[in-house]
Amino acid sequence: MTSDSSPPNKRQSASSLTDEVLTLTQALVARPSVSPDDAGCQNMLIKRLEGVGFAVERMRFGEVDNFWAVHTGRRCGAADPEPRLVLAGHTDVVPSGPAEAWSSPPFEPSVRDGFLYGRGAADMKSSLAAMVVAAERFVANHPDHPGALGFLVTSDEEADAVDGTVRVVEELLRRGIGIDYCVVGEPSSTTRVGDVIRVGRRGSLGATATVHGVQGHVAYPDQAVNPIHSAVQALQTLASTTWDEGDADFPPTSFQVSNVRAGTGAGNVIPGQFECAFNFRFNPMQTPDALKTAVERAFEAAGTDTEFDWRLSGMPFITRGGKLIDAVREAVADIVGLETRSSTSGGTSDGRFIAPTGAEVVELGPVNETIHQVDERVALADLGPLTRLYEAILEQVLLA
Repeated sequence: MTSDSSPPNKRQSASSLTDEVLTLTQALVARPSVSPDDAGCQNMLIKRLEGVGFAVERMRFGEVDNFWAVHTGRRCGAADPEPRLVLAGHTDVVPSGPAEAWSSPPFEPSVRDGFLYGRGAADMKSSLAAMVVAAERFVANHPDHPGALGFLVTSDEEADAVDGTVRVVEELLRRGIGIDYCVVGEPSSTTRVGDVIRVGRRGSLGATATVHGVQGHVAYPDQAVNPIHSAVQALQTLASTTWDEGDADFPPTSFQVSNVRAGTGAGNVIPGQFECAFNFRFNPMQTPDALKTAVERAFEAAGTDTEFDWRLSGMPFITRGGKLIDAVREAVADIVGLETRSSTSGGTSDGRFIAPTGAEVVELGPVNETIHQVDERVALADLGPLTRLYEAILEQVLLA
């Protein structure tokens, strides 16, 4: 295998390309970059990109490491680098959970049975490795490319997502720097790399509801107010509500309770407080204000005394067509031999911060079957094709 710091030559074989991406992915997986700790991953990527002429700016906000990198081809004047295509991703990962539950240590990358195992292998360190190698190949083959090729990388996607991509985008907009096209390396595929691309996402609205009651002895319910009983009534109303049927672009809006907490630990005490967390994943048929009103009315109808702490994590977005989607579809057909399917399902991604700038946004990455799970893995056979997909997209968007 090649080292994780040396760019590939222009005429790599398929096995050599796989080895190149695998080596870099292994180096990234070996870094325990549990969100928001980057653990040195971005230094590796920056070294590679600077080695082929990218101008890199580190952008640290709070405790979060981010970087913005740009390569402008010799044919393009620095004052007018349009179009601008950005490859975006995150180096942070979710916690591994109990290490003993893994077949091999989660931060010791292990290759076996045709897969690379380790936390972040699929979400999304293999994507980042493939993107960097694709960019190296593109720049080597097209040093005079028109337009600008950028990278936007954060370590704050899997956690709060408040000091990562959203802050970088705000800073870019403040400087008057736009993004025309963006490929986010989230693991979009289901069974084969490229079989599904994400062209949008539902919005995310969450809340913590604190329901107040009166603590007392279970034998004297007339002297207490049980907040659990009334809260459960409200939650049942919300959980049984059909919010909409979705449409041709988006799945239906969903409501899910994620956490509940109440009680003193004693079996003979009515608690004085009940706390629950819930989330809406909503399509454009809904608005945050309308959903908030529906929730508050349900708790009011149940007779509760409730305080809400709301958090809007992102609004729905979609790219319905354009040059980028056409390029992705053509690349998938040529390289993988598939007719890719567009989807807006799944969780949120940092695309929600980039799409409002007017950019065309597509998410394309490896198979997502094991993301966030024990024994997360990525197929070795997908690394080469994924890299070639990214490279073909760069060529079709920037050179056409």
